[in-house]
Amino acid sequence: MALGDQIIVGDFLKVLDLIGTFVFAISGAVAGVKHRIDLFGVLVLSFVAATAGGIARDILIGAVPPAAIQDWRYLASSLAAGLITFYWHPLIAKIKSPVQFFDAVGLGLFTVTGASKALAFHLGPGAAMLMGMLTGIGGGVARDLLVSKVPVVFTAEL
Repeated sequence: MALGDQIIVGDFLKVLDLIGTFVFAISGAVAGVKHRIDLFGVLVLSFVAATAGGIARDILIGAVPPAAIQDWRYLASSLAAGLITFYWHPLIAKIKSPVQFFDAVGLGLFTVTGASKALAFHLGPGAAMLMGMLTGIGGGVARDLLVSKVPVVFTAEL
C-alpha cells in the first residue's frame, strides 16, 4: 500500500473512530438521563462510554498516551453528544431502545477501528480481534457499572 493510500485509510479510520465516539457518548448520556443523573454525571458517563474501551486498548497495545486523552476531538465529541442528549432527551427517547441502538452502531464502528489499530501496532489476527472486541464493549461495560447495572453485554436478551 502506498503512503498516500495509508494516509487516506488512516484518516478514514479516524473519522469512523470519532463517529463511534459520538454515538457511544449518546448511549452513555441516555443511560445517565434515564437514571436521573445531573448534567455533570451525564457528561462523565458520555465520556466514559465513548472512550473507556479505546483507552484500555491503547494502553494494552502501547499507544500511549491514549488517543482519547491526547486528541481534543474525543473529549469535544463526547461532551457535545452528552449535552445534546441531556437537553434534547425527549427526541432521542423516541427511538426504540436508544441505548441498545447507539450501542449497536458504536460497537460496529469501534470493533473495526480497534482491530485496525491493533494490526497497525503489529499484533497478530487473534490479538487484533480481542482488541477490537475490547474497544467495542469496554465503554458500555464501564457505563453500566457506573450506574450500578449488570453490563448489557453479560445479559441474555429475553
